[in-house]
Amino acid sequence: MKTAWPFAGVIAILGATLATSAYTERRHPQSLTHPLNDIPVSLAGWNFAQDAPLPPNELKRLVLTDYVSRIYSRGSQYLSLFIAYYAEQRSGESMHSPKHCLPGSGWEIWQYGSVEVPVNGAAVTVNKYSIHKGSERQIVLYWYQSGSRVIASEYVGKFLLMKDAVLDGRTDGALVRVMLPDRPGAVEEAVAFASKLIPEVQRCYGISNLTARR
Repeated sequence: MKTAWPFAGVIAILGATLATSAYTERRHPQSLTHPLNDIPVSLAGWNFAQDAPLPPNELKRLVLTDYVSRIYSRGSQYLSLFIAYYAEQRSGESMHSPKHCLPGSGWEIWQYGSVEVPVNGAAVTVNKYSIHKGSERQIVLYWYQSGSRVIASEYVGKFLLMKDAVLDGRTDGALVRVMLPDRPGAVEEAVAFASKLIPEVQRCYGISNLTARR
């Protein structure tokens, strides 16, 4: 029995090495069927107000394939949308989690959670954060969306990314983030917006089947 453990360890290491090799060799960039800019300018009662382009230094740091950054409005209220798409993810060129980016921009996350979003008769789980910067308070919904699934967990996302790379060579994916001022009813408004947004992002992939994962 003692000699079996070293042997099993060698097999595990070899298996991990082969999986990593396959992940590296089989990756190939994908392209969206429709650009993200085709996301409708009117969603769930919110209307496009203006673009919010990223500064050149941030674009260089993120190494995006495509992105959309907009402000929507409804009466005197506003909502911001940011979607970052990567045709191929590799070291240094993958999605940056809001869990790290928000604090880096001066926001403090004071509540972590999740919320269910109804999509085409089903429900998907997305992240819900409450954040503040000084006296300004915001609600944030964000998730990771690929051609066939919506994922809340970064860890599950990385596992499935490697699985997809090994099986079919795909490593593309998008980070989707919705932010609006924290006020009564804000979470419900964000969920309603996300409910209409998720199918539109899926349309950009040109794939209709959707799998929900936490």
